[in-house]
Amino acid sequence: MAGIGCCCSPSSRSILGSSSLVLETHSSRTLLRKTIHRRTLIIKAEVDYVNAEEATKLVSQGYTVLDVRDRTQYERAHIKECKHVPLFIENKDNDPGTIIKRQLHNNFSGLFYGLPFTKPNPEFVQSVKSQFSPDTKMLVVCQEGLRSAAAAQKLDASGFQNVACMTSGLQSVKPGSFDSVGSTELQNAGKAGLVTVQGKISAVLGTVLICAYLFITFFPDQAEKILALFPSA
Repeated sequence: MAGIGCCCSPSSRSILGSSSLVLETHSSRTLLRKTIHRRTLIIKAEVDYVNAEEATKLVSQGYTVLDVRDRTQYERAHIKECKHVPLFIENKDNDPGTIIKRQLHNNFSGLFYGLPFTKPNPEFVQSVKSQFSPDTKMLVVCQEGLRSAAAAQKLDASGFQNVACMTSGLQSVKPGSFDSVGSTELQNAGKAGLVTVQGKISAVLGTVLICAYLFITFFPDQAEKILALFPSA
């Protein structure tokens, strides 16, 4: 009886992460192929990203609103009966580096946009866990959509199963979309500082110029008499 020689030659293919093992017997020249399939790990985001219109529907379906903005924006305007856990908190540290950064911030971003000097909230996830169970249906919101996206990812990674995030932020909601509380509209809660003052001044000047133009257009004789009262330069 002829001896059987065995030769194993492994070969691999990169397609779909599979590999093949080839076994040849010299006596019968038969070919046995055993394919070993590796498990393919698919990472799928569990966070549901929605726009402002879709967010209102989720609230009507029982989703709890989690507002992750800083305290100042939250106090200007927020959705009624929402929960507030800021992703960033005011930085009141007094080490030399922080003092310099805070002073620079207050002279620029703080002065023009009314933004506080903040740092990441180290108790954010733990604070949310203390108020909600992992299966709570939760809609995370902020002013522009960036902080809410980061917060939603943190909550998803920590075990929350039903997290939605409003990507466009509260600045995109139409008046009346949500019942709100505060001194301004939700979409304007991020506006403060000199930018707001400048906007009001521009609005007043624009109104005055329009009125002057209409007066000169429809009452040219009266406008000429008024201009005659002022000496020419």
